[in-house]
Amino acid sequence: MKRIFPAHTYGVAPRESCYWADTVTNPAFSAAHGPLACDVAVIGGGFTGLSAALHLAEAGADVALLEAETPGWGASGRNGGFCCLGGFGAPDNVIAKLHGDAARQDARRSEMAAVATVESLIERHALEVDRHSRGESVMGFTAKSLTAFEAESRRIEADLGVTPEIIPPENLAEHSMTGPFHCAMTTPVGFALNPAKYALGLAQAGQDAGARIFANSAVRRIDQGNGFTLHTDAAQITAKRLIVATNGYSSDDLPGWMRARYLPAQSNVIVTRTLSDEEIAEQGWSTEQMAYDERFFLHYFRLMPNRRFLFGMRGGLFSSAAADAGMHRTIRSHFDRMFPAWAHVDTPYSWNGLLSLSRDMTPFAGPIPEMPGAFAALSYQGNGVAMASHAGAILADLAEDRQPRVAWPEIMRKPPQRFPLGRFRRAWLWPPYAAATIMGD
Repeated sequence: MKRIFPAHTYGVAPRESCYWADTVTNPAFSAAHGPLACDVAVIGGGFTGLSAALHLAEAGADVALLEAETPGWGASGRNGGFCCLGGFGAPDNVIAKLHGDAARQDARRSEMAAVATVESLIERHALEVDRHSRGESVMGFTAKSLTAFEAESRRIEADLGVTPEIIPPENLAEHSMTGPFHCAMTTPVGFALNPAKYALGLAQAGQDAGARIFANSAVRRIDQGNGFTLHTDAAQITAKRLIVATNGYSSDDLPGWMRARYLPAQSNVIVTRTLSDEEIAEQGWSTEQMAYDERFFLHYFRLMPNRRFLFGMRGGLFSSAAADAGMHRTIRSHFDRMFPAWAHVDTPYSWNGLLSLSRDMTPFAGPIPEMPGAFAALSYQGNGVAMASHAGAILADLAEDRQPRVAWPEIMRKPPQRFPLGRFRRAWLWPPYAAATIMGD
C-alpha cells in the first residue's frame, strides 16, 4: 500500500486510548479465505462502505465487504460523533462562483438530506447510538461573529427552510453556554451520537440483510478484466462491481486512480472523566448541545448524557509516538483555556484519526472514470457521519445501475482533482497551520 503518512498513523497506537472503543463489544467478524464470488465487493468498513453494503443487501444484491482491520476501526469509530450539516467545506461564495448558485443550493440541501439518511437508518434498524442534541451550535468570539451569524441565519433559512436561533451574549448563560464566547447560533438540524455504536449497528444490520462482512482482510491488489478480482493475504474475491470506500485511510495504489486525489489530515479528541454536578455548574456549560467554534483549527465539543465532556480539534502535521504526545499536550492546553473551571479534570481518553480533504473542499461520490463498473466516495472534509452514510446509499444505487434515490448534487459527481506534490502533498497543510499558530488560533 502506498500511503502518505508513516506506518505509525495506520497502527494501533493512535486509537489505543479511544473512548468509543470502551463503549462497545466488537462482534466476531471472520477474515476472508479462499476463492469467493459476489455481485459487489466493497473495500472499507467505515460509514461509507457499511452504508453501501447495507443498502445493497437490502436490495437483494450479493455483497462482500472487506475491511483491513475491523468495521469502524478508522475514522468512523473515532470521530466526535457529530451527525450534522457538512461535507462541502468550501464557503458559499466560492461554491456559487465556481458552480452557480443553484448548484450551491443543491449542495447545501444534500447536507440536510444526509442527516435524514442517518436518521432513517437509525430508526429503521432500531440502532442504539446514545443520540442527543437538538441540532448543532456554532460559537462566536466577537461582535463581528454575531453580525456574521445573522447573515448566515438568513442564508440557511432561504436554502433549507429552517430557522437558526441566534443567541446574543446576554443570553448565553441561560442557554448553559458559559465560556470564552460572545454569541452562538443553533441550527436545528442534526444530532450527536456514539459513532462506534452507529458503525457496528450498521454492520450488524448489513449482516442481518445478507451482506458478508470480513475483517482483517486488507486488499493488496485489484485486477480488472471481466469484472474485478481483489486479492487479500488469504482470499481472492471476484466481483461484477466494485466500491472503494476508504476515505482518509486510502492508499494511492488501490486503485491507482486514487493517487493524490485525497489529502488525509489528522483530527484529535479527548474525553474527560465523569464530571460532578458541582463541576458542571462551576464552568457553566451544562447543555448537551453539540457545538463547535469558528476558529481555523475548529474546536468541537459536547457534554455527553453520561456527563463526560468530549473536546476535539483539527491539527497535527506529524505522526509518531512523540508527535501524538505533543498533540495531546496541545489539545489539553486549548481545553484548559476554553473551559478553565475544568483544568483540574483528568482526560483519560486521548486519540487521533484521519479525515480526508479534497482539493476543492467538496465530497465525491460516483463512478471511477478509468474503471468501468467501479465506484468511489471520499473526502467529507471532516463531516463524515452524515455525508459518508449518504454517499454509501448513492454508491449502492449506482452499483445496481439505478439513479440514486437520495439527493446527489451535481457538484458531488465531479471527480476530485489531484493535489500537486504527490506523496509529499501533506506540505499543503503547513502554510495555513503555521499562519494559524502565529495568530494564536
